[in-house]
Amino acid sequence: MRVRASSLNFRDLLSLKNGIPAQYIVNAGRFPLCDGAGEVVAVGRGVTRVKPGEHVAAIFHWDWIAGPIPYSLNTYGRGTKGNDGMLAELALVDESELVHLPEHLSFEEGATLPCAGVTAWYALHGDTPLVPGEDVLVEGTGGVSVFALQFAKISGARVIATTTSPAKMETLRALGADVVIDASRGPGWYKEVLAATHGRGVDVTVEVGGPAKWDDAVAATRENGHISMVGALGGRDKAMSFEFMIRGLHLHPTRVGSRLHFEQMNRAMEYHGTRPVIDRIFDFDEVPAAFEYFEHGKQAGKVVIRHG
Repeated sequence: MRVRASSLNFRDLLSLKNGIPAQYIVNAGRFPLCDGAGEVVAVGRGVTRVKPGEHVAAIFHWDWIAGPIPYSLNTYGRGTKGNDGMLAELALVDESELVHLPEHLSFEEGATLPCAGVTAWYALHGDTPLVPGEDVLVEGTGGVSVFALQFAKISGARVIATTTSPAKMETLRALGADVVIDASRGPGWYKEVLAATHGRGVDVTVEVGGPAKWDDAVAATRENGHISMVGALGGRDKAMSFEFMIRGLHLHPTRVGSRLHFEQMNRAMEYHGTRPVIDRIFDFDEVPAAFEYFEHGKQAGKVVIRHG
């Protein structure tokens, strides 16, 4: 496939900065980045799933097609040790690892889907599918959080969003958030979530801060509610609280979903006309600047690299 665009994720920073186990660090001579979209330019003998000219994206977990998580799953996915990523002009990909892009999306939009998009979809529709009318809590304006907001809305949920940047509150409202909470004042914002849910708490929390920062999220989730833990942006060094256990909360450590989840997400996006939110697009020769911009964490949505 000719890669037309790629996008950045937090795990890409970790893989380049030794923030993940050594066996998954990007090797010299390998291409980084797990997210990319482009067009098929040639196929081998016997290939039937794709043909030249079709617009495609490569899945994150090349060894998870459908069903239960494989025992052999490479947790850190494409663009780490032993597997080239999408920061390239051309990529050699097995036909089983490709999905067709929704027809209404550009390459730049399609490049945002494999990691953040599928993770958000799996967080809401994986182990315990979201039910219309439920309350969902999302945190911040990063890629997964924004996708989770969009997918929760098209699934008929009520969305409560938090942000530590007051300037982004209107952005979240424009994306469809029913309630937006200013979390810049520090811990204690869970009280506003409880007020917005008549003291009950939300049914589902998409948690990106990790254990070090999840006290508010735990307090904002109802008894026997679900917390889909996507990342640990705020750190990992904290034990699970007694409150978490005594209230019967269900913790779902969420990883990027399978090819089937990707295809289900694409059908939903196509039906609803959902478009990814792109904060900024960099050209291929601006990759270092793109990483620097992304690392500052000020974006609302995805940071994309256009390959030309």
